[in-house]
Amino acid sequence: MPIAIAISAEQTNKKRKKKFHAHVEQRISQGENDMATATVAMAGRSTGTGFRFVTDAQAKANSPYGLPIVEDVRQFDLGPDSFFSGLAAGTLEDLNRIKHTSSYPEGAVVLMEGQAARGIYIVCQGRVKLMTTNADGKTLIVKIAHPGEVLGLQSVVTGHAYELTVETLQPSQLAYISSENFLRFLKTHGDACLRATQHLSHDCQSAYEVIRSIGLCHSVPGKLARLLLQWSAEGHVSNGTIRMKLALTHEELAQLIGSSRETVTRILGDLKRRGVLELHGATLLIRNQSALESLCVS
Repeated sequence: MPIAIAISAEQTNKKRKKKFHAHVEQRISQGENDMATATVAMAGRSTGTGFRFVTDAQAKANSPYGLPIVEDVRQFDLGPDSFFSGLAAGTLEDLNRIKHTSSYPEGAVVLMEGQAARGIYIVCQGRVKLMTTNADGKTLIVKIAHPGEVLGLQSVVTGHAYELTVETLQPSQLAYISSENFLRFLKTHGDACLRATQHLSHDCQSAYEVIRSIGLCHSVPGKLARLLLQWSAEGHVSNGTIRMKLALTHEELAQLIGSSRETVTRILGDLKRRGVLELHGATLLIRNQSALESLCVS
């Protein structure tokens, strides 16, 4: 009987070892597959000035907040209006050395109004909103920033505190550069200094647009109509209908024009009943552009 028990125990141990080795081989094989995926991801980068994001679903799922992990800002294709556009190769290389990229989830506060300016942020992926809040808690969204735009630039240049709060509207990736490094960078690179000046001028122009929109339109429907018409320039026109993405809540639309969520919801409902526009999820259809334009002058 003891011999039989010993033989049975030995057979059990052999089965366990065999199962363990099979599991280890499976993990090794999985690791090789992961390495192959990473290799494919590296190969997916374009050789031009832009960056072609990896389409592999597994690679994207494993990255922070579903964003491709990109450390080199030169691999982003941010368009001709971005801060990186027109910079010399040596300037971009030096910029890449002093920046630190980080990913943020939706709703993350990147910097706070009144906070000491410790550096700038460059939007690389996603969108963020720049807003200010009064003592009563009323919030006004001053601007929606897109990839390529610089945040906190004026505060870093002047040495004043941040004038606006920045919050992400969706998972985003931002490049951070400390004030000391950025100011030193501007002193040694004339082309970057010019781009910074152009960005400050653009921010000033955007502020004028906000003042004009809120100050000259006496009615809330007119303010909302002006805002939608400004964004419609980026939409697609088909059979007289303008189709565009509007990934903002009614509350955020209200904060952009200094109104309330209830008022914006009521106005959008009225415009829909009149056949002026339709809102399906994040897709806005403007069917009667002239009707919106008439609201701006009423």
